[in-house]
Amino acid sequence: MMDVRLRLNLADFFLLEFLNALPSSLLQVTIFFVTWACLWLPIAVAIAIILQKDKATLASWQLLKPITAEQKLPLLASLYLIAPMVLWGVNWVIGDSFFSYGVVWDWSILQSNGVGFVIGAIGLAILFGLQTLLGWVKWQIPEKKIISVTLPILLLAVWISATEELIFRGFVLTQLQQNYSIYIAAAICSLIFAVLHLVWEQKETLPQLPGLWLLGMILVLARYVDKGNLGLAWGLHSALVWVIATLDTAELITYTGNVPQWVTGKYGKPLAGLMGISFLLAIGAVLWWLGLQ
Repeated sequence: MMDVRLRLNLADFFLLEFLNALPSSLLQVTIFFVTWACLWLPIAVAIAIILQKDKATLASWQLLKPITAEQKLPLLASLYLIAPMVLWGVNWVIGDSFFSYGVVWDWSILQSNGVGFVIGAIGLAILFGLQTLLGWVKWQIPEKKIISVTLPILLLAVWISATEELIFRGFVLTQLQQNYSIYIAAAICSLIFAVLHLVWEQKETLPQLPGLWLLGMILVLARYVDKGNLGLAWGLHSALVWVIATLDTAELITYTGNVPQWVTGKYGKPLAGLMGISFLLAIGAVLWWLGLQ
């Protein structure tokens, strides 16, 4: 009995020492994500039961396995619905506000959002247009009415992007800058952003991790160019999610296979290929130029 207690005391001691060694900002970020996950998990389990329509089959349903779009949407919606409430609670504890994360309650954030959206949409049009001219991509007529696909995806893209920008380029980046330089903070923030995409799907996400990390860095740059506001990053992120999700959902394009997948993107994912990485670097160059104006 004494050995068990001694082991528990040692475990508690090392845990406390580890937490004390963590920079305060990294600890706050960790607490936020753990709290968010703990609050969401019961909701996710309830949704899983409803989706399975039978509690007995719940054991075969795992979050870490690939899930269908029908399963992902309610899970994603529940996760992102509670995020602002969790963040508000964290802000109440640490005495911070959404304003310090780049949320400006005026028309300027919508103007910046529009600029970012245009940059992203035009950039992707150039990317896929160039691949079409080179014979790497073939377009096909959608089976569904395109408007019935694009509008719901646009609304989802705006909402998802706003939530992710508030969390990653807002809260996480701002907190990390308390203990790290902007470059280190941006790198850590972008790494967390990329790795957390593995929650939904692993096989197709793994090749995208470098691209997702670079996207995170580009979105940090967008906030910097926008003088600390999230509008530009929000708009750019929304455009990327909207266009790519629409192409996938409506099955508007197919890759011809004239070049290896590492050029166009593994599993048809642009961020997992050389062209997608080049696109992000070009967007970064445009944003850098805007920042110099």
